[in-house]
Amino acid sequence: MLGFVQTLCDGGPVPDPIVLRAMLYYIREYPEQFHHPFEDRYLFAALRHRTDNLDDVLDELQCEHIEGDVRLRNLEHALTRFELKGEAVLPGLRTLMEQYVAFCANHRRVEETLILPAAGRLLPERDWAQLDAALENRSDPFGEATFEGESLESLYRLVAHAVPALGETRQDT
Repeated sequence: MLGFVQTLCDGGPVPDPIVLRAMLYYIREYPEQFHHPFEDRYLFAALRHRTDNLDDVLDELQCEHIEGDVRLRNLEHALTRFELKGEAVLPGLRTLMEQYVAFCANHRRVEETLILPAAGRLLPERDWAQLDAALENRSDPFGEATFEGESLESLYRLVAHAVPALGETRQDT
């Protein structure tokens, strides 16, 4: 996403902004509506039951889940402003995107270096079975979801085709 906005700011060729909107939609529908609530209700609760040594970190991560939703909404609004006003508002979109990417990277770093290793050490098999059961009992957040009338599978193909891997240049045919 940051590469998309940077290329846009540099005046390079980028796909239609709908591709960035699709990426933001995915974040809204999966991490914000499914993944973070699961962490809060199940994983973090299981850890709190086993130890209070992680309470401050878990409290901060839960606050970040709320803050991430606000940051995402601000990005969605900044993209709308760009679509309506054009290049004049690109610096604001770029700043918000840089901040969002850094925010998410730090959030993931804490989860991957502190929370998941702690869960591996502290949670017994019974807790893991309950986490697995909670996941199995949840419906697929993308089972029936669409974006602008497209299935999420076709949306994924659109994004994958439109956004080349870092360092590549997309050749139009």
